[in-house]
Amino acid sequence: MDESCTVNLTVKYLTKKWTLLIILELYKGEGYTRRFSDLKDALDGITQKVLSERLRELEAEGIVQKKVDATTFPVKSEYTLTASGLELVNVIRGIKTWALRWKIDNIPCGGQDCKICVL
Repeated sequence: MDESCTVNLTVKYLTKKWTLLIILELYKGEGYTRRFSDLKDALDGITQKVLSERLRELEAEGIVQKKVDATTFPVKSEYTLTASGLELVNVIRGIKTWALRWKIDNIPCGGQDCKICVL
């Protein structure tokens, strides 16, 4: 496959460890927004460094928007899914639907709405 192929580039970007899980955690937040510390707590095993890197990448791609509240100490950073990010959630849900239908050894999912999913 050509290195400059849109599918190739997109798959390489989206399959970086934690990227899709961060997007889903943001989707679960009220107003599709979560604080950095909430994301860190929700993503068991992610390091602060990796979370920061992924959020910067998602922000650079226009998938999330960062808001900093410097009026408090410590400074609070919130991340919100953009319209592009919300559209990507639909793609993730499509992958989930496919996986539930076709993957033989898949663990059955208790909820069809990723917003309330705890798995």
